[in-house]
Amino acid sequence: MLQKVRKIGHSSHVVTLDVRPQLLDALSALRDRVAAARFPLPLAGAPRARANREELLAQLDDYLVPRLRDPQAPLLAVIGGSTGAGKSTLVNSLVGRQVSEAGVLRPTTRTPVLVCHPEDCHWFSGMRVLPRLTRVLGGGKDPADEPAASRRGQGGRAPRAGRGDRTGGAVVQRALRIETAETLPRGLALLDAPDVDSLVAENRVLAAELICAADVWIMVTTASRYADAVPWNMLRAAKQYDVTLVTVLDRVPHQVVNEVSRQYAALLTKAGLGEVPRFTVPELPESASGGGLLPGTAVAPLREWLTRLAEDPAARQYAVARTARGVLDSLRTRMPELAGAAAAQYAAALRLTTAVEKAYESEHTRVRGRVQAGAVLAGDALKRWRAYPLDCDPPELLDALCDSLTELLLCAVTAADERADETWRREPAAGAAGLLGDDPSEGGETAEHRIGMAVRRWRREIEEYAEDEVRELERAAAPDPEAVAALAVTALLGGRRARSSGERLAERIGPHGALRLRDRGSRLLTSLVERVMGNERERRLSPLEALDVHAEPQAELIAALSVLQKER
Repeated sequence: MLQKVRKIGHSSHVVTLDVRPQLLDALSALRDRVAAARFPLPLAGAPRARANREELLAQLDDYLVPRLRDPQAPLLAVIGGSTGAGKSTLVNSLVGRQVSEAGVLRPTTRTPVLVCHPEDCHWFSGMRVLPRLTRVLGGGKDPADEPAASRRGQGGRAPRAGRGDRTGGAVVQRALRIETAETLPRGLALLDAPDVDSLVAENRVLAAELICAADVWIMVTTASRYADAVPWNMLRAAKQYDVTLVTVLDRVPHQVVNEVSRQYAALLTKAGLGEVPRFTVPELPESASGGGLLPGTAVAPLREWLTRLAEDPAARQYAVARTARGVLDSLRTRMPELAGAAAAQYAAALRLTTAVEKAYESEHTRVRGRVQAGAVLAGDALKRWRAYPLDCDPPELLDALCDSLTELLLCAVTAADERADETWRREPAAGAAGLLGDDPSEGGETAEHRIGMAVRRWRREIEEYAEDEVRELERAAAPDPEAVAALAVTALLGGRRARSSGERLAERIGPHGALRLRDRGSRLLTSLVERVMGNERERRLSPLEALDVHAEPQAELIAALSVLQKER
């Protein structure tokens, strides 16, 4: 991926990027595999996996792929830090005029500001980097502050739907405001990001994405907050990815500047970041005024460092290549972590699926045995059969038998669901919405209604077969088809208690006709039981299947990483 060549008379290395089409293809394929990975089940590691996936997508989409495709594009230095660190004042002072709003309202803004040389504007006004952000050029209004209706007619390309575009169910219009300044050198852009610890969740997400798009991270902290967790989380991430990093210790009172600088340097050294360029900005009256600019001398060392970085080919190439290499190297651990999380998701989904399948298989076997044993001919159905035909007509007998069969199947489905629930409650993954505690019925249909409909369809088919057999008889006094159907259903469902029903059926339509009708009915009955149990099993599994958890993502992630490593 990277080639290092010692430059004569220079203490650094000239590093060039390998941007072969094969490498870009492998990287794009890997990006697609990461985007396709899902972690919907609430396992212990799922939130971390989702966060890692989002961060990795941000780095691939917003930085690595655009950088490899356009290695000569300007450097993007993102200024990040916590609330009140003075990021906007620092950017304004580096540029020499106010381009980014500063002050107490800053934590509520959703629009980051990018500043570049006018001749570099075309690199950022398109969607090469940060494609999910609508561009607002030169002081345009923030779309986040406008009503949704007025935003529909706004010019510029709308951000495509995707990660981070929705908050609380509502579409969030996110924008990137682009300013130009001839005071910046060509080949360098500064991006003032929202606060990484903003009270607004959307700001925090956006800040993390913007930092992932940077060639250079400029982490700003203050004399009073340099030991806080927020800046150190950023520093640890920068070290992990081996990015080109700069730190700015801002708003340092002149009375303690040496002591604070020494303590901060000691902390950086202890964290393995002692070689990171470090700049100190003193506390001045302009620091607290919100919209003020610091004197040029206060930010001159940082401005000179950035200017050299942009104008020195060796320094520029090294900064770009180091950050790109750091992201690529991090894939060796990040991709297996994602693959492991995907495997855990599939294992949990498989356990949940198996629990349902075993429960339904067991109840399916039991209900088949009960039907064969004549358990349907009980209760009201048995009472009707004993009264048939004197005090019970064929429709009444058929109704009773079908109600009893529906009851038997419903009990089997309920028992299977209860057994599955018992297992699912022991699985943390079953806490996902729709898996426990929710009725999977659609449109108000209950299991009893669905099973009753299936049984009534089976009954109609038996009645149609009975009519066929009656039509085949070559005699004047043909039996009532409904009575034939009632005897056939009784013979199929009654077991030993209904042996006489088969004899009566043979008397009415002949032994061959009775055998044909019973064979047809038996096949339909077997199909009915399989269909009911199968449909209810699939309905029970449908919320889990809707989560789209499969075995393939694990192998696909590892395979995509392997292909990329070979191309490197």
